[in-house]
Amino acid sequence: MVTELVSARQFATEAGTRRFVQRHGPVLARDAYNLTGQLQFSSLGIGTYLGAMTDAADAAYQDAVVEAVRRGVNVIDTAANYRQQRSERLVGRALAHLQDSGEIFRSEVLVLTKAGFVPQPGEPIADPLGWATAQTVGQGLCAPEELVSCCHCMAPGWLRHSLAQSLANLQLQTVDVFFVHNPETQLQTLDREAFYDRLRKAFEALEAAADAGQLRVYGLATWSGLRAKPHERDFVSLERVMQVAHEVAGTRHRMRAIQLPLNLAMPEAFCYRNQEVRGESLTVLEAAQRLGLAVFASAPLHQGKLSRRALPHVPPLPHGLDDPQQQALQFARSAPGVTCALVGMGQTAHVADNLTV
Repeated sequence: MVTELVSARQFATEAGTRRFVQRHGPVLARDAYNLTGQLQFSSLGIGTYLGAMTDAADAAYQDAVVEAVRRGVNVIDTAANYRQQRSERLVGRALAHLQDSGEIFRSEVLVLTKAGFVPQPGEPIADPLGWATAQTVGQGLCAPEELVSCCHCMAPGWLRHSLAQSLANLQLQTVDVFFVHNPETQLQTLDREAFYDRLRKAFEALEAAADAGQLRVYGLATWSGLRAKPHERDFVSLERVMQVAHEVAGTRHRMRAIQLPLNLAMPEAFCYRNQEVRGESLTVLEAAQRLGLAVFASAPLHQGKLSRRALPHVPPLPHGLDDPQQQALQFARSAPGVTCALVGMGQTAHVADNLTV
């Protein structure tokens, strides 16, 4: 029993997420939660990307995370470079508060974070390349050619360093999903074969981290890579990614999730057949289902652009969802194949508005 309780504090579990849904499900819609594998996730998750880098913004975000979890959200998304590590740290404080107060167990919530971009310091710097080089190459964490565009690295040493820093920021022993952040950035300087070779080395490091209990599963969080046309430079093939995972760890691999934008202005994952799986042309959402991947939809409000004006081509939606923001969120969270739509909520008022859907 003691072993079970200790383990439950480390990561989201079947029993924990089921217990969370049992507490909150009666007051939410029937489709408020999705079952992926053995875990139950809220169909809306809280994101922590945008916002001022101030103590006041941190406090408001922290309150929003606490409020979202109290109201039934059990997916929290962040990244090392979001608001210069401040977002990870406020998420850690929010989760610690909720656990210390006895409101949740660690096993009830899914925590997602990312690594790839080199976080900038809190103050402006005159030499961004020099700063990024000092943090990566200068620390022996990667070779000079592995730092791309003065900001991006997915070398094994950098990923291990970033994961350790994220765990410290989040005050966690284990992160549930650890994403390689915008890996397509590397394609600005690499050909495809070199890119997938670099991805293979990253997966080897992440499999070792999973074996060590630092993460449960890993994935790719992309911006353009999974939405691009196959002939475009930044295109990433999901089938090839999964081949790399199988080469690294066989059927026991932990490459289990993707994240990409999906909204009414960027609907490619839903309607554009740019992925090929076993010779069949599929959308990203269809390909992910075939390959057994959870899909986290980012930017459902297109970073706020879709919350300010109605789109004339959107037909009336059920349940009185006539507000542009509600329409946008409903589209993203209800698209077939989406596990969870991640929306930024920097204030408690945003939580109440978004959970209307």
